[in-house]
Amino acid sequence: MSGRPVKRSLTLKGHRTSVSLEDEFWQAFRAIANEKKLPINALAAEIDVERDPEIGLASAIRVFILNWYQSK
Repeated sequence: MSGRPVKRSLTLKGHRTSVSLEDEFWQAFRAIANEKKLPINALAAEIDVERDPEIGLASAIRVFILNWYQSK
């Protein structure tokens, strides 16, 4: 387990943004996107639209991943 956030770029609504997540979260995020048959940018866009504007995108993604696996 690395524990260090890794910054990666995403495209949301045609604009590039970067998100820092630990590698384990990136792996889980990709796995969920694959399971939902969505590109990772599309899944990130769905999360972005749903999140509270006061919550950062990285935090929203982490909570989404946690909720996804808790619901299984």
